[in-house]
Amino acid sequence: MSDFLSGSNPCGETLLKLVARGNAIIAEILRLSDFIPPDFLRKPSPGSNLAEILMDFSYFKNQEAHTKKLAESPTLLKLTEELKENNQATVERFYLALESIYKFGTDLNRFAEDLEDGRFIQHSLESVLATTEGCQLLAEAIHLYGVQLILVDARIPGEVRERMLVFFVRNGGTHVNTDTNVEQVCSLLAATGYDANQGFKSRPVDYPDRLFKRMPLNEELVQLVFGRLRNDDLYHHLKAYPRPNHRSTALSAQAALLFITIHFLPNVLHSESAIMREIVDKFFPDNWVLVVYGSVLTFNLVDAWEPYKAARSALQYSLQVTNVRSVCKYHAGRLEALQPIVEDYLKEGALTIDQLLDGPNKLLNVLRDCNTTLRWFLLHLSNYGESRVVKAQKNLKELVRVESKYSVDQLLTFLLDTSQLEFRLKQMFKELLRSKKTRWNSAKKECEDRMDELGEVFSGAKPLSRVEKNENLQRWFLDMKRQIGSLKADEATAAGRKIVQLVQAFEEVQEFHGLELNLHVKQFLNDTRDYLRQMLRIINIREEYLATMEVVTDLSYGWQLIEAYTSAIQLRIKQDPRLVIKLRATFLKLASGLETPLMRITQCNSPDTVSVSQHYSGELVLHVRKVLQIIPETMFNILDEVVALLSGSLTQLPAKIDKERIADHALFDERFQVAKLTHSASVLTQGILMMKTTLVGVIKIDPRQLLEDGIRKELVRQVATSLHKILVFNSSSRMQNSARLLELNKKLEDSAAKLDGLRVSFEYMTDYVHVYGLKLWHEEVARVFNYSIEQECNKFLRKKVYDEDSPYQSRHIPIPKFAPLDQLSYTCMGRLGREILKLTEPNTSVYVAQMRSWYDSKTREILVGEALFNLLMGSIGSVGLSGIDRLYSFMVVKSLQAIEAYLSEQVLKERFYLDTLASVVKQITPLRQSIENPLKLYSTYLNKLARIFPPWVDALMKVGQTQLLRMHIAAKLSVACQCDSEHLYAALTTFNNAVVADIRAHYRDPSSFPYPSEDPLLADLSLYLEQCGIANPLTKIYITSENVKYFAMLMSLLVLHSLNRFSYIQPLNSFMPNSKNKDVDGVPLIIGILTFMRQFSSQFRSEVFAVLGQYVRSSLINLSKGSDFPQDVLNILVFFEQFMYYSKIDRAEIESFIPPLVLSHFRNLSAN
Repeated sequence: MSDFLSGSNPCGETLLKLVARGNAIIAEILRLSDFIPPDFLRKPSPGSNLAEILMDFSYFKNQEAHTKKLAESPTLLKLTEELKENNQATVERFYLALESIYKFGTDLNRFAEDLEDGRFIQHSLESVLATTEGCQLLAEAIHLYGVQLILVDARIPGEVRERMLVFFVRNGGTHVNTDTNVEQVCSLLAATGYDANQGFKSRPVDYPDRLFKRMPLNEELVQLVFGRLRNDDLYHHLKAYPRPNHRSTALSAQAALLFITIHFLPNVLHSESAIMREIVDKFFPDNWVLVVYGSVLTFNLVDAWEPYKAARSALQYSLQVTNVRSVCKYHAGRLEALQPIVEDYLKEGALTIDQLLDGPNKLLNVLRDCNTTLRWFLLHLSNYGESRVVKAQKNLKELVRVESKYSVDQLLTFLLDTSQLEFRLKQMFKELLRSKKTRWNSAKKECEDRMDELGEVFSGAKPLSRVEKNENLQRWFLDMKRQIGSLKADEATAAGRKIVQLVQAFEEVQEFHGLELNLHVKQFLNDTRDYLRQMLRIINIREEYLATMEVVTDLSYGWQLIEAYTSAIQLRIKQDPRLVIKLRATFLKLASGLETPLMRITQCNSPDTVSVSQHYSGELVLHVRKVLQIIPETMFNILDEVVALLSGSLTQLPAKIDKERIADHALFDERFQVAKLTHSASVLTQGILMMKTTLVGVIKIDPRQLLEDGIRKELVRQVATSLHKILVFNSSSRMQNSARLLELNKKLEDSAAKLDGLRVSFEYMTDYVHVYGLKLWHEEVARVFNYSIEQECNKFLRKKVYDEDSPYQSRHIPIPKFAPLDQLSYTCMGRLGREILKLTEPNTSVYVAQMRSWYDSKTREILVGEALFNLLMGSIGSVGLSGIDRLYSFMVVKSLQAIEAYLSEQVLKERFYLDTLASVVKQITPLRQSIENPLKLYSTYLNKLARIFPPWVDALMKVGQTQLLRMHIAAKLSVACQCDSEHLYAALTTFNNAVVADIRAHYRDPSSFPYPSEDPLLADLSLYLEQCGIANPLTKIYITSENVKYFAMLMSLLVLHSLNRFSYIQPLNSFMPNSKNKDVDGVPLIIGILTFMRQFSSQFRSEVFAVLGQYVRSSLINLSKGSDFPQDVLNILVFFEQFMYYSKIDRAEIESFIPPLVLSHFRNLSAN
């Protein structure tokens, strides 16, 4: 590393860190662009609440009015808090990324000012540009600033940026940093009107020049750097491409820097025709498409320079039809000529170490030609951006396609073969460099040994036919041995010259002394010369060759361009799975794209090295997975055929077969077809397993893990797609319950059949593809169900769980997301759960506790019972059932919160209701005493409060209905767990009892028994208990509530109001609605009341029981002899009995308010 970049040079160190930071900013923009919050990405509907909160920069024109409107609206405040809770951290991170662009530009200008002011001793702008590294870094800094501005405009739309910045300002985001630059950031990154989907086809006027002018760079800096970019070879790539026809490829990296830098000098583009002609002749004589930053930004000069007169005019020669045809024919000819050459080198044994030693430059020339041709074709014939190009570019591309005789298969084959040749050559070069010293010493020793032997021959000590003693030759050969021994591999130049002299000396001694007449001596001299020449070839193998090869084989421009060939590659893999071996080399070639963003970051040992390398490596690995996903997809297609055969004619063999009927079960053709399909699947998986473990960037790709992840991804896709398509229900409200039940049963049977068929075929195939099939099946199916439920529960959460935070969603094995099919449900599980709720709605069905089933209130036919839950278990399994249970629990919470809000915000805030409640409390106090004619008293007040009860009763019945379904689900899960996993059930039950015992002991004696650890013991145990059905939904606390004045009185009045609508049917031991009240159901209402009361303290329940107990006692005291047992009292006593049954509370608690004799014998009393 030169002195400019040494640690003792603050100028070089500052500039290097600035450029490294610029590369890290671009990586952060790319990373964040994939995680734009959906609320900000979608444009809010005009007039909606969201539009009042997520505003663009029009907010700043009337900031006070908007702030006042927000403060006066509770709805807007609540929505703001929800958006803040979900997106504040993300928005702040986006702001920091946007602010870093502004800071990068200001720091670059400050660096230029510091150079001008002489703050860096011995350095000025001119002296920095005079150094190779300084000139490169300054050019890269300007280039990075331009790329940041263009990239953020392309990846994060202008309207989205404005909404985020306004949201950041409105919600106190400035606390992130006291030195924020909000105004400057807003000014720099306001919307430009550019639409990335349309590209330059409909770009704004003077774009991107206007964007660059918002915060211009130091003009002198830009002018000087522009001059060096025009005239010099900044990166010395011309050494790697010595041929004139490779010049544009050699200068392509510099051309990218020049393309961005020239937009800071728009006057050159508009009017400097001579300069633009010089630039085009040097950089773009045979190309008009360039990659600006590692395939992230690709520009077609036909579009990019169309508004600029001088640039457009200069480009005309390169775009002339004759020139385009000439260039196309040249590259097409090179492709035809190079393909057989590459194929010959790839033949087994064609490429050897000796061949590499003999002609490394020849092989490098082949690689230069291949990569230059490949680059031209990929850039000018790719489908990248085709949908957004203008007409002139379309015509040009069509001309190129015709003249170059473009063939996707031919180009793809050329890419794969070239990558494989490069991979082999690099491996051989590395092996040569590793063994260079060993090979050198071995050849050197062979030469020395031969000199020894020849010395002995001419000394006369070692007899050799027809060789006379010659002391002069003896001394000469021994002297040659010493000279050979003095050769050092580290001194390549001196050793090379000496070796040439030694070879010449051996030729001369052989000629002048007549040694060629003796075959033995001649052979020894020839061998020695061969070994010396080999030493010369070995010493010429230097690391510079490998460095040149890295420059020549660069494919950083092709990251996104290669996406167009994904389907063609997948088709080739499908035809020949062994192609994966060549693909490994192609993926490693693509990994060269990591060098561009990481080189400067690594040079300055930046802490961003890990995060940036992980981002780019992850993107490349995603592409690898996408390409190789065709193998699992094809495998599953084969599975479908296997399933069709196994479930069709190939039935399972019986235990015993009559020998006469053996032929009937043979079915040779069908079994041969199954074997053939199975073999083809195993061959497919073998292809991916042949790819060795490969390090792509900083991520290791294990082929076995790659295969497993691919199988998981395809399994998830098929399961999710099947459930989404099958579990679709008729949303008509006029549909009869019987028809709805038939449809639900049919859908569940279809989904069960589909999943069972998939599972059977998957189990069959796992033995042949070396994966743990059952483990994969359970894990991925559970993940699909849990993710669906998570998405449904998001609707009830204030802080949403986005995909990047979800424990069930994965970037490598994504669960597909489908557009909602109705307004209530996001996924198939939501549709299924709500369909069950429709069947059991209290206004159309009646729950009979004795039968544990719901019946149609009109036809009296059974709707939901044991049969439906068996179907559910067979279709979605225990994981799906427990997921629906979790969804129902969120619904319960939402309903309870709505009830509490209704009572607190609407009922108990009206003076009339408060006065009425105060009056009734005054008349019935004290509660231990009886009152006269309670029926008449309460009827008066119930009539006054009649308006508040209907919505409350409906909500409570909805809670009770949901809780009943949860009870049935828990029972089904419990039975399934006891049958399938009795040891797990026993262990969980024992553990649960032990924890409960510890908690009770703690409350009895806190000092002696500490409370069991809550993290993570109780949370994990609760999760296991719920999934195994060892839980009672009616005993849970769903919301935190406080006793509000008159709440208990209101609850008592609601019970009295509701019970008047029912009649107790003793054979069913249940409430049934009166003839005038067909829209209510007794058991759901009782369970709803129970659940609501559970959310308050036991004191609240006691106050309600006290009021109802007073009513019962007062009615019985005033009951005259011979009178009928009052129906209202009977209903209250039945209510108490069923409340005890479902809530599991102690009977003594109720007996403190109702005489035990009455509570025990009220049925007999009522019957008499």
